[in-house]
Amino acid sequence: MTTNGVYAMSAITALTAQNTTGVSGILEVTPDFLAAQLDSIFTDIFPDAVKTGMVSSTALIETIVDRLRVHGARSIVVDPVMVATSGARLLMDDVVTALRTQLLPLATVITPNVPEAEVLAGMEIRSPEDMERAARRIYDACGCAVLVKGGHQVNDANDFLFDGTGTWFAGQRIANPNTHGTGCTLSSAIAANLAKGYPLVEAVERAKAYISGSLAAMLDLGRGSGPLDHLFDLRSRFIGETEAAR
Repeated sequence: MTTNGVYAMSAITALTAQNTTGVSGILEVTPDFLAAQLDSIFTDIFPDAVKTGMVSSTALIETIVDRLRVHGARSIVVDPVMVATSGARLLMDDVVTALRTQLLPLATVITPNVPEAEVLAGMEIRSPEDMERAARRIYDACGCAVLVKGGHQVNDANDFLFDGTGTWFAGQRIANPNTHGTGCTLSSAIAANLAKGYPLVEAVERAKAYISGSLAAMLDLGRGSGPLDHLFDLRSRFIGETEAAR
């Protein structure tokens, strides 16, 4: 979010022990502490946009929904993290139900990947036409715009947005195995652009361009799937050469 020109504030839902090879532990915060974090943010620096990521319990989802309603949050981007890259379900059925029935109706836009869209739409997605049908089905059920992210052997990284009308966003698949955090980065960049006042379609266009640049920079860290290069477009005298290289 910083590299997309906004000031970001965090409300932590869980601590994780993870690296590029995987997650080895998760420690959730309590609902009361999450509420206190959100209240601290909204009562001091009111956000122009909100982005949510993985929330692994019904109680935490209910807390988020309650606080967003109380504070009148706007431009809410929900990344419905439910399915791992391996295809494994990350959330129990009751949590998915709470996500679908309570949080998604508050969203301005949600950003499911293909497996997540399959869960939310209750259908298989095997083609671009299926992506369109799934997006419309989720839109009708939840009342929010839906950006179904491509890939997953359905198309070549093309995304489909349905917000009452349909828009395709072409994307070039970049041969970079280091894609850790791509979905989180995309939804964060969309939220940053909404906060700056861009309409939704342009916010998505700018976010996809940022993702492409971050991947094309070919940062290579760690023994597993490493992170994107979020700083690829940053120019500063403080990030130039190291002393050893001078």
